[in-house]
Amino acid sequence: MIRWYVIRSKYRNDDLLWQQLLSRSIEVYLPCIRVQTAKSRTPKIKPYFPGYLFVHIDLDTIGTSTLKWIPGAIGLVCFGGEPAYVSDGLLQIIQDRIEQINTVEGELSRNLKPGDGIEIHSGPFAGYRGIFNSYLSDRERVTVFLKFIRDQQIRVELPVEQIKLTKQCRT
Repeated sequence: MIRWYVIRSKYRNDDLLWQQLLSRSIEVYLPCIRVQTAKSRTPKIKPYFPGYLFVHIDLDTIGTSTLKWIPGAIGLVCFGGEPAYVSDGLLQIIQDRIEQINTVEGELSRNLKPGDGIEIHSGPFAGYRGIFNSYLSDRERVTVFLKFIRDQQIRVELPVEQIKLTKQCRT
């Protein structure tokens, strides 16, 4: 049966493993996002799940040992000694999320300025509104001030993907 499995790559070998799998005519999915770094004006492409790729294979035909010995690979992710597979539905959700992050809306959240109003749309603070303060290391995380009781504000660090711009004007 053909299923999506998760394969681990050696440290910083995602691209190598992706190329090796493609060269063997194995269908592979490496979810990547565009990340704007503080050091560069052009976005970099980075794996969304560093060290993990998805392969669409018939494991009975290919076998686990074949995948383990591909250059750049560690092997399949297993639980209880059994290779873990991902449903087509879950993989589609991952692909949709990657597309959403890489859209214009995702780019807006990467070009925030201190004082911009934001809303947190996922994570433990989902639904809260606040004020953008600053980007942290390589712009993947941010600090925001959340508004609480009687105009008190709390500084919180979050992944940039969890926030979105609510208004362009400064508050």
